[in-house]
Amino acid sequence: MGKLFGTDGIRGLAFREPVTEETGFNLGRAMVRFCLGRQEKPSIALGRDTRGSGERLENAIVSGIVNGGGTALRLGVVPTPAVAFLTRELGAGAGVVVSASHNPSEYNGFKVFSHEGFKLSEDEEARIEEWILSGLASRSAAERGREKIISDATERYAAFVTRTLPDTRAPAGLKVVADCANGATFRAAPLVFETLGIKAEVLFADPDGENINLDCGSEHTAALRRKVVESGAAAGVAFDGDGDRLIAVDEKGTVLTGDQILTICAKMLKERGALRNHRVVSTVMSNIGFRFALRSLGIDHIETNVGDRHVVEAMRSRDACLGGEDSGHIVFLDHHTTGDGLISALQLLWAVILSGRRLSEMAGLMTPFPQVLINVPVKTKPDINRVPELAAVISRVTERLGEKGRVLVRYSGTEPVCRVMVEGEERPLVESSAREISETVRKAIG
Repeated sequence: MGKLFGTDGIRGLAFREPVTEETGFNLGRAMVRFCLGRQEKPSIALGRDTRGSGERLENAIVSGIVNGGGTALRLGVVPTPAVAFLTRELGAGAGVVVSASHNPSEYNGFKVFSHEGFKLSEDEEARIEEWILSGLASRSAAERGREKIISDATERYAAFVTRTLPDTRAPAGLKVVADCANGATFRAAPLVFETLGIKAEVLFADPDGENINLDCGSEHTAALRRKVVESGAAAGVAFDGDGDRLIAVDEKGTVLTGDQILTICAKMLKERGALRNHRVVSTVMSNIGFRFALRSLGIDHIETNVGDRHVVEAMRSRDACLGGEDSGHIVFLDHHTTGDGLISALQLLWAVILSGRRLSEMAGLMTPFPQVLINVPVKTKPDINRVPELAAVISRVTERLGEKGRVLVRYSGTEPVCRVMVEGEERPLVESSAREISETVRKAIG
């Protein structure tokens, strides 16, 4: 089965084979133990996305929480960032989401938040995994706990999201198209747009347990792109299945990268005096064009390892309020503790409104450099710097690309694969350089 928890976008988050009720039951008891160990009250806020296995797993987790003497706060189907918010709002000791994010409906898995609404550290997740897999979370409490249904979870979350804007009403006539991926935002997104006076044409908001992320959402934007152009909307926004990621489409039907969204929002926040320390955090996967764009705007850039957890950790330690990943996980730390697709969509729309320009013009603030990514199967994963021929080819290519080029060679955390990424100004050079490095990887360790 693999790891129980993982960074979004890495297969460790979710399992294609059915996750058993026993795992959910043990997770519920483990979370009670976790809360007590941190001297937090053993109440756990619990939400899920719309995939068919979610209710089964939710019930199992609730049984484990109650068996362990804790309180299960049932939120129902809500976005992942809603669970992070309501964990704090309700004074819970922790939060759990049953979701496989952007993956197809046959996958499912778990995300866990602390009482503050932040994702747990890798060490904390590893400890909970150990309790679950070793049976150390199996002791029942002397007294059974209880469960409580939070019937207004969506409404509370939607009200929170709307409060993140400086103005509570959109300009008359603002029209957008929103793709809810038949996922967890299917109720919250329309409610937020209606409250703000945004005329939103909502797509894929009719979940049936099997159609989450099916040819829709952040991974499949063709329908959204067509509808934006057909309807003359100012923008399109697409969420993933659990609503913590945003992909945007301009009025011409062109998809923006996460880096472009970050650039637009960074400029807006800086002009409003709200970009703390003139600093933005992103991962090593951000395009080199993003770095040049921030430099031209007078904004400091901090780079982290892949994963929104690492982004948030760096934001907190380096006092930054904006960070994210090119995949569309964007964190506005002054507003929320985690990536939130709806908050990101509103901040992007307000940036466009305040600028008085079209989204396609704003996207031009950052021009992505040509990028090639090649995955090479490997038999072993030695330190790349200790493989002489590999270190040599990386050095040669890096020198050849110069200041306006970049090489990133790293192993997958979950698969026997080495990922080779090359960026630069000239696509032919980028493509030939990526092939050269990949062939060296194949010969040396493939």
